[in-house]
Amino acid sequence: MKIYTNKLTDPNTQIRLGVGVIIARNEGEILLEKRSDNGLWGLPGGSVVPGESVINAAVREVKEETNLDICITGMLGVYSDPADSRIVRYPDNVVHLVDCIFKAKIISGKLQMSHESLDLRFFFQKYFPVDIAPPAIQVIQDYFEGKSVVFC
Repeated sequence: MKIYTNKLTDPNTQIRLGVGVIIARNEGEILLEKRSDNGLWGLPGGSVVPGESVINAAVREVKEETNLDICITGMLGVYSDPADSRIVRYPDNVVHLVDCIFKAKIISGKLQMSHESLDLRFFFQKYFPVDIAPPAIQVIQDYFEGKSVVFC
């Protein structure tokens, strides 16, 4: 179980670089993933592994989690502000999330869940689920407000 917070109290906190991908279709729907590790909705994405670029990590994570092949079309921003619940307490450690958020379009593939997902669905903004992972809230808000490259 992970707990999101905006308070950094553990001096042994690690920084974890991750990626998230906004995949849009049909004039405003975006793909959300209900994650099996916390039961919350968020963007497809995950951690960057050593030796991997952030772009390659984004493409890989989307393929692993959704079975979709994508093309990165732009960047929304880099999100690191602890005030946006980017400090995560796991049972054995504390992590400060730093995420590069990209925009992408689908090239090919059929939407399919992985073991990391409980559900995958495209949502229009007005029909978004209420149980969105805290670090994704500001990202999604910035996207729908039409913000371009954001650094926060």
